[in-house]
Amino acid sequence: MQNLRRILLGRRLSSDETQHTKISNPIALAVFSSDALSSVAYATQEIMASLSGSLIHLAGGAALAGAAGHAIFGWSIPVALGIVGLLAILAVSYRQTILAYPGGGGAYIVAKENLGDVAALTAGASLLLDYILTVAVSVSSGIAAITAALPALAGHNVALTLLAIGFVALMNLRGLQESSGLFAIPTYGFVLSVFLVLGYGTVKLALGGGPTVVQAQQAVEQGTHLAGLSLVWIFMRAYSAGCTALTGVEAISNGTTAFRDPVGPNAAKTMVWMVGLLAVMFLGITLLAHRYGVTYQHSADPAVVAETLLSKLNKAILGDITQGFPRLVYYLAQAFTFAILVVAANTAFVGFPRLAALQARDGFLPRQFASQGDRLVFSNGILILFFFSGLLVWLFHANTDTLLPLYAAGVFMGFTISQTGMVAHWRKVRGRHWQAKAAINGLGALTAFVVLLDIAITKFLHGAWIVILLVPILVVIHFSIRRHYVRVKSRLAASRTDAFLPAKHHALVLVNGIHRGVVQSLLYGRLIAGDRVEALTVDLGSDGTRESPAMEKLRADWTIYGVGVPLRCLPSPYRKIVEPILEEVDRIRSAEPELALTVILPEFIAPRWWQQFLHNQSALRIKAALLMKPGIIVTSVPMHLPQ
Repeated sequence: MQNLRRILLGRRLSSDETQHTKISNPIALAVFSSDALSSVAYATQEIMASLSGSLIHLAGGAALAGAAGHAIFGWSIPVALGIVGLLAILAVSYRQTILAYPGGGGAYIVAKENLGDVAALTAGASLLLDYILTVAVSVSSGIAAITAALPALAGHNVALTLLAIGFVALMNLRGLQESSGLFAIPTYGFVLSVFLVLGYGTVKLALGGGPTVVQAQQAVEQGTHLAGLSLVWIFMRAYSAGCTALTGVEAISNGTTAFRDPVGPNAAKTMVWMVGLLAVMFLGITLLAHRYGVTYQHSADPAVVAETLLSKLNKAILGDITQGFPRLVYYLAQAFTFAILVVAANTAFVGFPRLAALQARDGFLPRQFASQGDRLVFSNGILILFFFSGLLVWLFHANTDTLLPLYAAGVFMGFTISQTGMVAHWRKVRGRHWQAKAAINGLGALTAFVVLLDIAITKFLHGAWIVILLVPILVVIHFSIRRHYVRVKSRLAASRTDAFLPAKHHALVLVNGIHRGVVQSLLYGRLIAGDRVEALTVDLGSDGTRESPAMEKLRADWTIYGVGVPLRCLPSPYRKIVEPILEEVDRIRSAEPELALTVILPEFIAPRWWQQFLHNQSALRIKAALLMKPGIIVTSVPMHLPQ
């Protein structure tokens, strides 16, 4: 078992090797930017899907055609420009957060230090949900890119997505440094492939082909015959849909501790590079999608995954992909799209365990989340993220059309709280130019809040209500966990004065046959309790009136091997083991409340770990039940079987 663990996870790392897990800026750009950069694969797609839905709604169920249809899809360009403007605001705001909190300035930390526990836990809960959705959405979208290029794989999206998530989880269990080196290739490969296709498409347009920019603007203006409120609603829906492009922007501020020294400046530089690449790629894809007339519509069947917009755009730009250069570039682009979308899940696998560990150290999550494994990673957080993201994939059929509406609400909730906390931070620390810094973060908070309202209004019935409902529920759970830890700590402290030495001690040895482990348990019982020891067995074959033949044989053997310890039999006509034992323990405790009662369980241990599963584990069930009984001491006497 240990050999398999070492093969899968690598050698153990000691605590003093933490510095060796730090990563350089180019690698950090791949690790922490993969989520944000990969979002261009579905952000424009969601804008087009929203506009397509608006077309169908305005036409009463049938898609509009001609100038009116082209005009509606022309709104993708101003929507994308508005999103890039918001990206710039958030980038400047989060750059200030990084420099102010080089030790990790995620929304949870900023809110906890400046706004209090309620705001911190709200931000933390929204980010935890966001990380789970990031894994489910990104990997599902990556598999959709593969099935678009290889239709033979269509119909196996769920299984393929779960396998990909499992691979990313395994790589993160091995440690950040090893996984980041591997994941850098898809990130940079995707960026190069996108720029290659966009450059090729732009050159084709420049050499003649497709509408001019003036024609595109005229097409947008032709849509102004629609009612003003209709235009506002269409823009709001498309904008909230496209804001999925901003997911992952906060990842660098959450993971600054993974950077090499100097942490703050390195993280800030990486943030600038990420935002620049994201803006250019997102605008380029949106503009060329409109110019080449590429649109997208959600699949009518949630179990069927439609061809992605990026795949359609690549085909439209490259032309005939059945031969030569276009074929090579198309499949290369789809492969890197798949790769970065799978790698994007790595951002969540880095951020989720770290955030969960912070909350666990503050007592708001189980303390197991704060424990680092052999590879200096928070293994429990990685495993929990794997489970819940996989569950989402299974429930939503690995279909981004149904997953994405859940996505952005939690992200912008975290944005709003984080930037509001930074305003409070600058007002508290003041310092040089603090008013200007507070104004920048205040603008970030205001714009994020406006977008949050937009998402809540336009996507509430499409799934955003799930996140909006879950966040307060998680906050209540966090506070309940904290109260439990506080209560346990106070009771443990108070219990120091409650210690006393019981007047009597009684040992109860549970047996179901006679072997060396039972004899050792009887001798141990005599050692700790003297003459106050007895053996107890449950007769599963008894009908309540007479003992079974097996019980009669046990009594016959007991006179030889029982070492003078009396044997008592509990009839169990309903073939229960645990219940009769608990009833007898309760009877003994009621008869002598001052008694210290030790229950001794002989257990045999199989030589191979897998052989334990071949036995019914009745000792484990008995121990689990007895541990809930106050005043009972449970002792195991193991007997290791030879190989």
